[in-house]
Amino acid sequence: MSSPQQRLNSVASHLSAPGGARQKILAKNPDDVVITYLARTPLTKARKGGLKDTPLDELLVSLLSTVRKKSNIDPNLVEDVCIGNVLCPGSGYVARSAVLAAGFPVTAAASVANRFCSSGLLAIQQIANQIIAGSIDVGVAVGAESMSTNADGGAPEMSVRITSHPIASQNSQPMGQTSENVATQFNIPRERHDQFAAASYQKAEHAQKAGWFNDEIVPVKTQIKDPKTGEVKEIVVDRDDGIRYGTTAESLGKIRSAFPQWAPSATTGGNASQITDGAAALLLMKRSRAQEVGQPIIGKFCGATVSGLEPRIMGIGPSLAIPKILNKFGLSKEEIDIFEINEAFASMGVYCVGKLGLDVSKVNPRGGAIAFGHPLGATGARQVVTALSELRRQDKRVAVTSMCVGTGMGMAGIFVSEH
Repeated sequence: MSSPQQRLNSVASHLSAPGGARQKILAKNPDDVVITYLARTPLTKARKGGLKDTPLDELLVSLLSTVRKKSNIDPNLVEDVCIGNVLCPGSGYVARSAVLAAGFPVTAAASVANRFCSSGLLAIQQIANQIIAGSIDVGVAVGAESMSTNADGGAPEMSVRITSHPIASQNSQPMGQTSENVATQFNIPRERHDQFAAASYQKAEHAQKAGWFNDEIVPVKTQIKDPKTGEVKEIVVDRDDGIRYGTTAESLGKIRSAFPQWAPSATTGGNASQITDGAAALLLMKRSRAQEVGQPIIGKFCGATVSGLEPRIMGIGPSLAIPKILNKFGLSKEEIDIFEINEAFASMGVYCVGKLGLDVSKVNPRGGAIAFGHPLGATGARQVVTALSELRRQDKRVAVTSMCVGTGMGMAGIFVSEH
């Protein structure tokens, strides 16, 4: 029988070997936090798209009902539902009522997580941490936002006012200005913004036409009001509606600056994330529990971390959070198959991909928020649904998701597909 020191040496040798850290996260252990069902709604244009008249509670009821039915989980096993959300007033009440209205029993608790654009990933982390700590056995993590029916105070043009810290107070500004700050500080010309954005649209157009989004999206039956006639009719929303076919860098180059008051005025409505409605959800439990109750294992949550930085350049958050999470797991960027980086602005996308030296073919292979939208609270969960679907399509295994976070933060997580 080996001694504790011998076992430690063996682990150290394994991790230091080429691919050792990757093999470790690919290994299957009974205590792994696994994902047994996941799905997202379509992402639709705020105030214009198919979900414009669907309030958050109805959006949540639709998605959570789908989770309950399609996952085949006994709803009595679900102990907590954590909903990442940024904008909805009284979100705690909305979360709890939606869980009950979706058919979960009164024993299923509910909470809300809010760390701005990373709220969906934070919800996943909070449910996973409860499972790891033994507080619950089964939980659902959701990210959801109705930017049509709630004031878009978290949208790219939101005004961030922080006065309690000298650095923050000196850089109290709208989010759009942070994009211009990144462009100025890191010398990112307008042309590179538009090239990055055009690639996002083109990838999303290809993915939509090829049907790659089909296994991500569950339809939403809802009502929509005609703004001209006032007529209300029932519709089924089943596809993302923000993807502009035929977009090129040249066509984007003709769009006027969104913020001409701030140099270099490179940010436009064409190279920044769209204001959007949508939601995504994941069912989580330990591997041993999934096997016990006969749940299929789709993937696993390895871990997540957060970083802080100057609010004035908050867009570069992923350039700090991604190396931090890779370092915690002993992984190199080459060992990651897909990077889902939220495209809040093209300026941050250009900077982060360049700074980290990422293989562009691995970054947002289905496009990103510039092409199909950034529903604030939903994005962190939506990225995981997209990443695991794309890993299955490519027959690859490891994804990193990351986003910049308003007020000066970045968050990143690591997920493994077990398709």
